[in-house]
Amino acid sequence: MNNVIWSPHPRQAEFLKRREYEALYGGAAGGGKSDAALMLPLYWVHVPCFKALILRKTYPELAELIDRSRSCYQAAFPKAKYHVQEHRWTFASGASVFFGSMHTPEDREKYRGRQFDLIVFDELTHFTWEEYSFMFSRNRPSGPGTFVGIRATTNPGGIGHGWVKDRFITAAPPMTTITEVAEIILPEGGVQKIPRTRIFVPATVHDNPTLLANDPTYIANLAMLPPAERDAQLYGSWDSFSGQVFREWRNDPKHYEDQAGTHVVAPFDTPRHWPVVRGFDWGYARPFSVGWWAFDEEGRAWRVAEYYGVTDRPNEGVKMTAAEVAAEISRMEKEHPLLKGRNITGVADPSIFDGSRGESIADTMAKYRVYFDKGENARIPGKMQMHYRMAFGEEGRPMLYVMNTCRHFIRTIPSLVYSERMVEDVDTTQEDHIYDEARYVMMTRPLKARKNQFPGMFPGEDPLNQRATVLRV
Repeated sequence: MNNVIWSPHPRQAEFLKRREYEALYGGAAGGGKSDAALMLPLYWVHVPCFKALILRKTYPELAELIDRSRSCYQAAFPKAKYHVQEHRWTFASGASVFFGSMHTPEDREKYRGRQFDLIVFDELTHFTWEEYSFMFSRNRPSGPGTFVGIRATTNPGGIGHGWVKDRFITAAPPMTTITEVAEIILPEGGVQKIPRTRIFVPATVHDNPTLLANDPTYIANLAMLPPAERDAQLYGSWDSFSGQVFREWRNDPKHYEDQAGTHVVAPFDTPRHWPVVRGFDWGYARPFSVGWWAFDEEGRAWRVAEYYGVTDRPNEGVKMTAAEVAAEISRMEKEHPLLKGRNITGVADPSIFDGSRGESIADTMAKYRVYFDKGENARIPGKMQMHYRMAFGEEGRPMLYVMNTCRHFIRTIPSLVYSERMVEDVDTTQEDHIYDEARYVMMTRPLKARKNQFPGMFPGEDPLNQRATVLRV
């Protein structure tokens, strides 16, 4: 045992032995994620043809992993060599472990034409779905005797929070294998069905006894973080995280009926005299979004229905024409129980009125009697209107509600993060189409600035609750 370089803790071992095609490990700080990512390829470096790739978003982030590899790879395999220029370890068998980054689209292209048996993403939520899914095509066996799969570690938060949450967290309970079936049309006819599996293995600081033994106060450090970051880093919460734009958001099923302390409510038949505004954000390769908002006598907005053009892949549009979208909007407004017979007006992204390359999208839709006015596209004022409406009054009621049938709003809005370049704005590389459509509508009835006033709405933001949280750890 004196020669042991590294030994996994039980939860790390659980992750390392999984044989699903995809596996995600982590969900909170201190769970030993990076060590698990780093050590995993060593299980196959005795296979001569084996190639592994460990990815971080940027090279500076990668440097810490490389430094850690220097302290353990060569200790475990004395004949292993690290090639600085290539960021690559080679082993006596001929196996290789590469370290790479993917900060820009150009970085992604450097992996085209290459193949790796094992691909490991460290901090997966720093990557977009396009970056992650692109690497599926690079994941294939280099020869016999290898393991082919995708592995990842992460904390909540970051540009990829939404798609990672959808793919691994909400798709099934932790430690539950999720199976999807890919259908391949064969050249000679017929269809071949190939199952693909994935799993989420959760871990928190409590699963890393080495860290707690070396620094017993680390858990207190996590407990003292601001509430959103504390819940993500300490408890592994995927509903609250650092960098989240709409931290006001609450989805509490216990209050769907009484409508206090939640933005999500049960559907109900809104009064006929409430006017309805139809918001629209166009998309073809990316999703389009249509949302219907009813406004009550107090000016409160209620999202009563939505029509969202997305495939089963995050942020991928269904590529419908403007005429096809307009026809479906027209049908819904004639048949949907909360829309038919209503006084409906429309507001949309100003770009749909551009007819410089032929008939505009707005003109096409007008042929189906689906009309729009140009929306106010000032981004920061629109974002602030969303904040003002999400704020809770003293009675616990916000000025914006969403019926729980509007699942894409509920899925995408809480996951939005801030842009790194325009620090006050939403990152536009995300699935932000419903957000854009919603802010066009809110700018038709702007509110004055409002702050959260409901006592106890946000546990941990006052000193007493903060201390209570620390004591419960």
